[in-house]
Amino acid sequence: MKFPYGIADFQTVVRSGYFYVDRTSLIPAIEEAGQQLLFLRPRRFGKSLLLSMLEHYYDLARADQFQQTFGHLAIGRAPTELRSQYFVLKWDCSMVSSQGNIETLSQSLYEHINKEIVRFNEKGKARSPSRPRGHWAFCYTHHSQFTIHHSP
Repeated sequence: MKFPYGIADFQTVVRSGYFYVDRTSLIPAIEEAGQQLLFLRPRRFGKSLLLSMLEHYYDLARADQFQQTFGHLAIGRAPTELRSQYFVLKWDCSMVSSQGNIETLSQSLYEHINKEIVRFNEKGKARSPSRPRGHWAFCYTHHSQFTIHHSP
């Protein structure tokens, strides 16, 4: 049995046969919990893998991969109506420099967010013309918390 220590990409974990505890049955509860969620967990507790799972579940650009990725999991047998309905914009805050003064930190964050927005727009030009329901914005962090914000 292979354990996915340090692997935070959901698709890699499920398609490469790594050990995975299926928590996809909790997706309906997350959808009902509200538009802004904050999860506080210790290091190495699966925060990034959880966000990656949600990214793969909701991303319209990955709709054609849904059955292969989720078909054998709980949510694959009973998906919500929101599956594959959003364009997902992801910011990996661990890529932002944490060194320097406030101006340096602000500039690093600004550059990262703008780079990801440009990448998001480029990916959007190749997407299908179907209209998504809204955007899910995920913010990864290398500390002990992360946030999810949904905008309809």
